[in-house]
Amino acid sequence: MNSALYPPINPYNEFNLKVSNLHTIHVEESGNKNGKPVIFLHGGPGGGIEPIYRQYFDPQKWRIIIFDQRGCGKSIPHAELQENTTWDLIEDIEKIRIYLEIEDWVVFGGSWGSTLAMSYAIKYSSRCKGLILRGIFMIRKKEINWFYQEGASYIYPDAWEKYIDPIPENERHNLVSAYYEKLTSDNDKIRLEAAKAWSNWEASTSKLFPNKSSLHQFNDSKIAEAFARIECHYFINKGFFESDSWILDNSGVISNIPSVIIQGRYDVVCPPISAWELHKKLPNSDFHFIQDAGHSMTEKGIASKLVEYSDKFSVL
Repeated sequence: MNSALYPPINPYNEFNLKVSNLHTIHVEESGNKNGKPVIFLHGGPGGGIEPIYRQYFDPQKWRIIIFDQRGCGKSIPHAELQENTTWDLIEDIEKIRIYLEIEDWVVFGGSWGSTLAMSYAIKYSSRCKGLILRGIFMIRKKEINWFYQEGASYIYPDAWEKYIDPIPENERHNLVSAYYEKLTSDNDKIRLEAAKAWSNWEASTSKLFPNKSSLHQFNDSKIAEAFARIECHYFINKGFFESDSWILDNSGVISNIPSVIIQGRYDVVCPPISAWELHKKLPNSDFHFIQDAGHSMTEKGIASKLVEYSDKFSVL
């Protein structure tokens, strides 16, 4: 257990919110119901809630809101790709805020959660009291190519072999597209084999010092399928953004929101160049390279810095 984290807690409220004719999302609240509101945005897309996410916040000070994004965790329908876009999720966040009668809140997100946090803040900047961002990802072509086509493969050639194994050699020139074909197949066996290979590639590379527990959750076919299908759906659609650099191009809107960027120096999933480029666009943001860390928020240095800033931001 990471000593930087607060002790485990259970939610004091859980509910399902119907956000469209098709989708219903699962939402939980924990901590202090009269505390400062924070919304935690999980990764993936398609990652779902983990109980450990509650432990990054002082439960005496924070009203902690976490939800399973469309198609994953306890949200239904499971692994659904229709009506599942960045813009849909941004509106879901707003629907939660309005439903809970919250005026404004701190937004916390890492990896895909950072993408969603920044996108939400750009659209609803007046509702954001602060941004705690980790492992920056902006769904740009160079980021997708680095991790899913060529780049990270040079650092983890052993894990890479397992990732490309389900894809025939003549389709490997565009692995995201080849995976999308398999992940949307009507054949359960093809779909689940692809889902596990895709998911385990990310799990194998997310920590500077990998451990087997990173892979355990993806032994669950349901978790792996939602994660892989929804991720690949977003990537093949370029995050549903108007341009490759949409977040950076619009970052001026959020330049005055108190922000911190926390980045593992050896993050191969979301390479540090993206965090650095974002910081250049947000010169008022605090910026921290964690020298002995990769991508995972559970790595000791990253966890400690996230908790340090959640404590700081509790008095904004």
